[in-house]
Amino acid sequence: MAMKIKEDQDIGALIKGRIRDIKDYPKKGIIFRDITPLLKDSEAFGKCVEELSRRLSGIEFDYIVGIEARGFIIGSALAYRMKKGFVPIRKKGKLPYDKISRDYKLEYGIETVEVHMDSIKEGNKVVIVDDLLATGGTASASKSLVTELGGKVQKFAFIVELSELNGRHLLGDENVISLVKY
Repeated sequence: MAMKIKEDQDIGALIKGRIRDIKDYPKKGIIFRDITPLLKDSEAFGKCVEELSRRLSGIEFDYIVGIEARGFIIGSALAYRMKKGFVPIRKKGKLPYDKISRDYKLEYGIETVEVHMDSIKEGNKVVIVDDLLATGGTASASKSLVTELGGKVQKFAFIVELSELNGRHLLGDENVISLVKY
């Protein structure tokens, strides 16, 4: 059941009230910030999409690039709202067509992301979207894929930012939009 949203409720308080903390996931010592309760609340999720859209409104770009998996959910809704195309960046082995790949480090291991080679053209401008910014490794690898294809990343947009992991610094402080910080 969705919680009632007050008209004047701060977006940060709204989001934090709908994020579930899961201790020791995916490994001991990590607190996983689970946004599924936020996604389940259509009104709160809608407010997040509206706020991201508002913050991106003055930025010139062609596509929203969403990072698997929660970045697909947020990015698709945002692309629809802003009338932009959507490009998925997927985990290794999930894309069926010609692709390029990039490895990156997580707080708890190494992962690989891929994008179709024909998804971004020379000169395309994009906004990269995901649910959460931690160390910045996934977003940085995604940026590398976009730039290899000739695109330019205009901004990065996240619902949640884990400030102590300093991912913003890796991506360029001025290039990051986040709705709530922990």
